[in-house]
Amino acid sequence: MVGCGKIGPRHAEQMARLGSITAVCDTDRKKARALAGQYNTLAYNSLDELLLRENNNIDVISICTPNYLHAPHTIQSLRNGLNVLCEKPMSITVEEGNNMLAVAEASNRRLFIVKQNRLNPPVKLVKKLLDEGKLGKVHAFQVNCFWNRSRSYYIDSPWKGRKAMDGGILLTQFSHFVDLLVWFLGEATCVRAMQSNFLLGDTIEMEDTGFAVLRLKSGATGTFNYTVTSFGKNMEGSITLFGEKGTVKIGGQYLNTLEYFNVEGESIPVLENSKIANDYGFYQGSMSNHDIMYDNVAKALNNTSHSIVEGMEALKCIRMIEQINLAAEQ
Repeated sequence: MVGCGKIGPRHAEQMARLGSITAVCDTDRKKARALAGQYNTLAYNSLDELLLRENNNIDVISICTPNYLHAPHTIQSLRNGLNVLCEKPMSITVEEGNNMLAVAEASNRRLFIVKQNRLNPPVKLVKKLLDEGKLGKVHAFQVNCFWNRSRSYYIDSPWKGRKAMDGGILLTQFSHFVDLLVWFLGEATCVRAMQSNFLLGDTIEMEDTGFAVLRLKSGATGTFNYTVTSFGKNMEGSITLFGEKGTVKIGGQYLNTLEYFNVEGESIPVLENSKIANDYGFYQGSMSNHDIMYDNVAKALNNTSHSIVEGMEALKCIRMIEQINLAAEQ
């Protein structure tokens, strides 16, 4: 595993559950040694050294480093003949993502991307309804992402809020919502967008709030509203679909609840409980489904037909984010 920061320990827990952790790596020696000590494994402070010494002992390498390092760390690992599991976002740009895919193909190795929100019970329900045609043609949608990220969140991590390293809140905070919109209704054919920095202009280099109007390949049109300025705490993360035969809203703070369900001929379903959100201290992130995700990685390595999000699918999300950012600049 490369990157022993906030999400790293969650990956390490699942690695240890399913197999053995060959080594961990972080430029912060203290973090690397602490995590290595917890799992009685080796600690390295550079990916170069880890690959030089441990390459033959690795089946999968997990990339849990800051956004701007996902592409170079993934490419280096693939070139060394390793399968890769990369945290979201896959990359900061579409060009980087295409380079990752090209190297994966040339190396004949698998590139898995973390998209654990696809595993939330309400999300799986909506996807099933769509696949079975039970909503009819979906003509409209609304996505609302109203979260809070304070100045201290950015100040405490030198790469966050830096355009070249972070990429913006659509990548860092809301890429899961973009991914689900594409998964549900297809990629964008027309985009209009606006972005502003209302509260964090003295702290970050990008927007803290944005609005996009999208037409998707399915024909559905709708809005994507997002901000990290919700006062004091995360407020909502929701996706609402309006179809010929039904209206459904999944929401809560982390797409973990079924908030509205009115579908022709269907009773309100009883869903399994969603897992808790990833807890990072003074804020929470998306749902913690990393156990299921790692189970799927293990199955996919043993069965190439097992369904799991890989690079080509994940790049669709990066493409839509790039379209929104470019539209906002016009």
